[in-house]
Amino acid sequence: MTVRENLELGSYTKKAWESKQETIEEVYRIFPRLKERERQFTKTLSGGEQQMVAIARGLMSKPRLCLFDEPSFGLSPIIVAEVFEVIKILQEQGTTIFLVEQNVQRSLEMANRAYVLENGEIVLEGKGQVVLHNKNIEAAFLGL
Repeated sequence: MTVRENLELGSYTKKAWESKQETIEEVYRIFPRLKERERQFTKTLSGGEQQMVAIARGLMSKPRLCLFDEPSFGLSPIIVAEVFEVIKILQEQGTTIFLVEQNVQRSLEMANRAYVLENGEIVLEGKGQVVLHNKNIEAAFLGL
């Protein structure tokens, strides 16, 4: 499937289908690279671009909540920055973000609320900035 076909697939609800073109334009503003590759087959894109398509396809249904599971895994630093910028934009637009991510610094900088798991148990919770500056977190995850 092409990038465009993938995006259209995300408009599966009646409400989303009715505003499909407007939402595609909005997604292309967030991910201008996808507009450039609109007719390209998704399987020929780089890993980072495929991740963008996956996120954009999810946005086509106009969700109030987005779940992200390791969205930066295996991506180049430039693409990681772009993915986190998109997450920040969604957050600013009022979308609730549930993020599972090993990039502790980037995640906690933007988190309203954070939970730190160790062996499946919550060992620390609180506001993102408070957790970020917790001495145990700094030592264990940030090497400070």
